[in-house]
Amino acid sequence: MNKKQIISLLVAAAVFVVTGVASVTINTWSEIKQAQNQKKTESAFSSLFKSTEESLPSEDYIAVIKVEGTIYSEPTTTMFGESTGYDHPATMEYVDKLMADDNNKGILLYVDTPGGEVTASDDLYLKLMKYKEATGRKIYCYFADQACSGGYYISMASDEIYANRNCWTGSIGVIISLTNMKGLYDKLGIQEINVTSGANKAMGSSGEDLTEEQRNILQSLVDEAYNQFVGIVAEGRDMDVNTVKKLADGRIYSANQALQNKLIDGTSTFEDYKAKVEAEVGEGILFYEKNDSDMSLASLFSTIQQLRGRSDAEVISDLLENEGNGGLMYYESSLN
Repeated sequence: MNKKQIISLLVAAAVFVVTGVASVTINTWSEIKQAQNQKKTESAFSSLFKSTEESLPSEDYIAVIKVEGTIYSEPTTTMFGESTGYDHPATMEYVDKLMADDNNKGILLYVDTPGGEVTASDDLYLKLMKYKEATGRKIYCYFADQACSGGYYISMASDEIYANRNCWTGSIGVIISLTNMKGLYDKLGIQEINVTSGANKAMGSSGEDLTEEQRNILQSLVDEAYNQFVGIVAEGRDMDVNTVKKLADGRIYSANQALQNKLIDGTSTFEDYKAKVEAEVGEGILFYEKNDSDMSLASLFSTIQQLRGRSDAEVISDLLENEGNGGLMYYESSLN
């Protein structure tokens, strides 16, 4: 091999090495930039679709807690994971934070609900009672458009209740709602078959009629929850149990009727009631309402979803899942 060939090989080798290094460098740089862009994209979407944690005020304040929509143990969410309506776990956690915060001087409970699950309603009531016992602070309550059944139940933890003059409230009672589709099944030639360990295991099944024994079993559950409700109202409103029972036949009361029956303490607009609370707690007190998330695409899609309405299939599905599921409910179904 002559000198020119050796030089040519060395040059080719050098070019190969430089090209390889350049390729690796470019690929590495590209991967880094891609990862950085991905993080930026994830961060952007995270800010759009995830809630932002909010710190509590550094000054004295009254916490406004809104209970709006049906009270369920688990929150209902949009397709983006954003909570819609009442969020039970978040509300329970929030009350715990308020208990530990010295700047908090009380709670203003804003209620606009037809009620909900017995367990969730009782959970929130007990949590609010714990707040009062642990802090000695007052709970003020305002009824907006409706505060029925479970909505009235949770308000029994408050020290006073004012309502919008057009509010409907009361509906003190319990319901187990079942859907019997046996007649439809018979027409369609469908037979439901349940293999059970006991005569009452399939109690409430949509394809079978309730026996008298099963009806009595369910009635006993309703009666127990009802007596608990009556006792809570009697204690919360400082009334005799028998007086409460006369009012607690499940009926709805107007704000004026509720006032006459001592189920509330007065009527007012929300702003006027806040002024009343301010006069009691201290001039200039901050009314703080927790805001978990800023306006985002998630909330935008949620709004669009609400505006478009629900299909017949969605309405039926909601009826079967929430109102005809056989669960104990402090709920006024006629308002939805």
